[in-house]
Amino acid sequence: MSAERLIISGLVQGVGFRPAVWRLATDLRLAGWVRNSAQGVEIHLEGDAVRRADFVARLPKAMPPHARITHIRAALAAAEGMSGFRVRENVLEETAIRTAIGPDLALCPDCLAELFDPQSRRYRYPLLACTRCGPRYSVTRYLPYQRAATSLAAYPLCADCAAEYKNPADRRFYAEAIACPACGPAHQLLDNEGKELDEDPAMGAWRRIAAGGTVAIKGLGGFHLVCDARQPAVVARLRQRKNRETKPFALMAANLASLAAWVEVDADAARLLTREARPIALLPARAELPGVAPGLERLGVMLPATAMQWLLLHAAAGAPEGMGWTEAAQSALLVMTSANPGGEPLICDNEEARARLHDIADAFWWHDRDIVTRCDDSLLLPLASAPPVFIRRARGYTPIAIPLADDGPPVLALGAHLKNAICLTRGREAFLSQHIGSLDNAATRSFLEETAGRLARTLAIEPAAIAHDLHPDYPSRQLAQTLAARLSIPAIGVAHHHAHLATVCAERHLRLPALGLALDGVGLGTDGTLWGGELLALDAGGCHRLGHLAPLPLPGGDKAAIEPWRMGLSFLHRAGLGAEIAPWLARRFPGQTPNAPALVAMLEKRLRCPPTSSMGRVFDAAAALLGVCAVNRYEAEAAMRLESLALRHERRRGGGEALPVEEACVLEAGVLDLSPLLLSLLAEPDAACGAARFHASLARVLAHWLAAEAERTGIRVLIASGGCLQNALLSQYLMKDCAAAGLTLHLPRVAPPGDGGLALGQACVARLEFQENKNLK
Repeated sequence: MSAERLIISGLVQGVGFRPAVWRLATDLRLAGWVRNSAQGVEIHLEGDAVRRADFVARLPKAMPPHARITHIRAALAAAEGMSGFRVRENVLEETAIRTAIGPDLALCPDCLAELFDPQSRRYRYPLLACTRCGPRYSVTRYLPYQRAATSLAAYPLCADCAAEYKNPADRRFYAEAIACPACGPAHQLLDNEGKELDEDPAMGAWRRIAAGGTVAIKGLGGFHLVCDARQPAVVARLRQRKNRETKPFALMAANLASLAAWVEVDADAARLLTREARPIALLPARAELPGVAPGLERLGVMLPATAMQWLLLHAAAGAPEGMGWTEAAQSALLVMTSANPGGEPLICDNEEARARLHDIADAFWWHDRDIVTRCDDSLLLPLASAPPVFIRRARGYTPIAIPLADDGPPVLALGAHLKNAICLTRGREAFLSQHIGSLDNAATRSFLEETAGRLARTLAIEPAAIAHDLHPDYPSRQLAQTLAARLSIPAIGVAHHHAHLATVCAERHLRLPALGLALDGVGLGTDGTLWGGELLALDAGGCHRLGHLAPLPLPGGDKAAIEPWRMGLSFLHRAGLGAEIAPWLARRFPGQTPNAPALVAMLEKRLRCPPTSSMGRVFDAAAALLGVCAVNRYEAEAAMRLESLALRHERRRGGGEALPVEEACVLEAGVLDLSPLLLSLLAEPDAACGAARFHASLARVLAHWLAAEAERTGIRVLIASGGCLQNALLSQYLMKDCAAAGLTLHLPRVAPPGDGGLALGQACVARLEFQENKNLK
């Protein structure tokens, strides 16, 4: 009898792949075995060649929905005289790891039904899982994926779970996260002092929330702080306790019907919300919720992902029998915000939660299954007639590999300063880490180093080079140089905006040359100045600056990014309209009038007023001129509120009327001056109308700029990226205007346009540079 050995690479561990192989082989009456290995999944088939070929042909359609095959290697093998097909124990090899682990997945319908079935032995047990759902990445210590390699190794299986684990007909056949009340992790409700409470945890947690309390609840990747979103005083108290003035909170409801009263849920949004990743989706608000998202037209909403969240919502619904309540509209609406006090990393350890959330939470509901890798909620922005945009890529998507067009050496890229995430490449794959955060505090900087080490260990990748931003003060660059010295490998600097555009080329498999707009808040340019509104050309020789926005001084340096009114004043001063400053402030921000003379003096003397071509600061200036926002209480608040006003105008009166290009800008020698557009906002009495006009006109100007340069250079691959492209109106208007000019504009789709996706571009640029000069030091 002939035999064949298959090596399946890709996302094939932790997704129910081995049970699917067993079922297909058994259906085809093939003997042999399957097991996880360092290479992915290894399959040994014994049987005639026709049935073996049928197996290979049918495998892609037989695999589970979350699996992804990237490569199949087949070779003849010696027969072992197998009499049936079985799942073998995983093998640990000294060869390089070529597989990956899947992301954490929301509770599947079968487990949800079990959770509320009084006849099930897992009735109301909040740590249940199967091959189709539950924790993966957040509990995995190393590969190949097996129970011994996870934080569930501490929980030996009881006889019933062991029988399910070995039963090919059971959906828990080789489900490594299998658990039940008899043998799995425990959960408990505790009061603010850490004393366990003798009541049903879900009912007790809801009773406290309904009474106006805040409960810290442990999720897949860390703790959430949960309160009743319908009680403004409660939301205000949580803001005060968490020291979070106006930054929006995420919301959770039981189902789409429950969300419909609060947000507009179209078909695309419904598909996004019900994906197994269960991300937060930013959707247009239908009703006002005081204190939840002040000044914004969109609310971040999500559906339950874990059994604990389902149990809490079941308690909120009055604990009805059956499953009908899971589809019916429920009144409960919960604030579900990350437990990350002071902007530090998400808390995932029980004792740390008790110590650090003591002054915020009134109670704790946790389980004792360790979270190996903390992972925040993913945040996406649905777009009309286009794929959604990642604002934050994390739980449910990390660490799914991003396919690359070309092979290359492994490179670790450590990202930027704000919204940091890292990237690790392996062959034709790139692994973008979960959201790490802004590196403003020691805890997040430690999390950056922890994430780099853990991702490399989990995937067993030893980088050949480390990529970093050019800014000398970024902690990510400093860590890159430290690690490079420790590992005796080169550290390669990559320009910030080059990396932004390279991310688009990498994920979309675009061939150079390319012409791109890099639009963001700030990044160090290759000339040592602060960039952020750039027209760049990418080719085999690197990145070349073809044009940029007219520079605006930053009065007070970094403080100008925190106080948008300074950018409005800076613009008026640059425009030679110093006489307009006092009346403008009197109309828009009278409280800042006493501070104006000092800033004007700084601008005239050019003291602490570095110039920047940043598009983000242009948004700040526009928001200031319209009186929208004087001070940013969180990053990009002014720009977000400006977009919200434009969105409000669009929803109520239609889109903004764009100025003709020649009336909105001046373009000379590659420098784009938006002064005419900004001046049109100075005396605008209707801020929403002005915001809508600003967005529509800006998109038209940018499309014209890009089209003119494409015509001049002959480059037809057009791209755009940077944090400003997280603005849905700007992105949609820009794509529409480019299409009207007969051009296709490529934006990021699997990586965030902002700094959260930058590491992918860093890695790919550095990989090319390393390949061109392997002696690079």
